Amino acid sequence: MADKEQNGEKRFGTIAIEMGYITQKQLITALNQQVYEETDDALHRKVGVILYEMGVMDTQQIKTILTKLHHGFTELT
Repeated sequence: MADKEQNGEKRFGTIAIEMGYITQKQLITALNQQVYEETDDALHRKVGVILYEMGVMDTQQIKTILTKLHHGFTELT
């Protein structure tokens, strides 16, 4: 996580907090759930999916963040 942020790339959760969609506590809860699932049954779910299922983000907010994350890619297509 730190490597991407050091290179100027922000993570989904960081952007969600900055945009006021979620709190830091909600992100930590989602990340804890993600780690628990990965260690318990080797399942990997995206943090955005977990936040959606927690009821703290809607699909439009998730799309907005994904657009920001992939902005450089979409400019090339």
